[in-house]
Amino acid sequence: MQVKPSSSLGNRPSNHSPNASGPLPPGIDYQPGIVERARVLSWLAENVPDARLKHILRVEQTAVELAQHHGLDVEKAAQAGLMHDLAKYFKPQRLLEMAEAEGLEIDPVEAAHPHLLHAPASAIVARDEFGIEDEEVLQAICDHTLGRPGMGLLSCVVFLADSLEPGRGENPELETLRQSSLQDLHQAVYLTCDYSLKYFLNTHRLIHPRTVLTRNWFLKRSHPTNSVITQGIEN
Repeated sequence: MQVKPSSSLGNRPSNHSPNASGPLPPGIDYQPGIVERARVLSWLAENVPDARLKHILRVEQTAVELAQHHGLDVEKAAQAGLMHDLAKYFKPQRLLEMAEAEGLEIDPVEAAHPHLLHAPASAIVARDEFGIEDEEVLQAICDHTLGRPGMGLLSCVVFLADSLEPGRGENPELETLRQSSLQDLHQAVYLTCDYSLKYFLNTHRLIHPRTVLTRNWFLKRSHPTNSVITQGIEN
């Protein structure tokens, strides 16, 4: 899925000071032209529960740390992390209507579980409510739940930050994934997909095919010279 920028929304004014609500992650200094963080925080405070807002801030911080570590654009990572769950608590019908209005393809798993559409819907809100035009930021918001084969490094950072932020828990497997995210983003993506897939299988949940496609793409990307065992090739 891809939410396209809207050229008419590039510079929406705001009277809010960028640092008026909540501390900035270390290393972040929002400049003019970057959407005001306080305005986003104010909107989130009215639209998501406190526990979810705390998760969002941890994702923002984790995305910043990963971006800094890997030499990526820290401002973009912070923006995408802060806005990745804007539509998390929208009603299923609203998510479906937003996706249809945007012309997004809705597959059977998303039709059965519209909450999966909160990722592209959050990108739509980021664009329409906060004037975000940067395609890389919008795509990272879109990709944060299911991933996407071939997604860019900023998308990898936000995908991993959402899955691995400290509030997700403490166990040896998560700690290994966190260490992997500091070493190799591509490897960390497929290993994190493996971790999620195990959970879905153990809890008998529907699995979105894009999660499998993402896992396979990044596995092959991380091990291009190794043979990959594929079901059904040999009997």
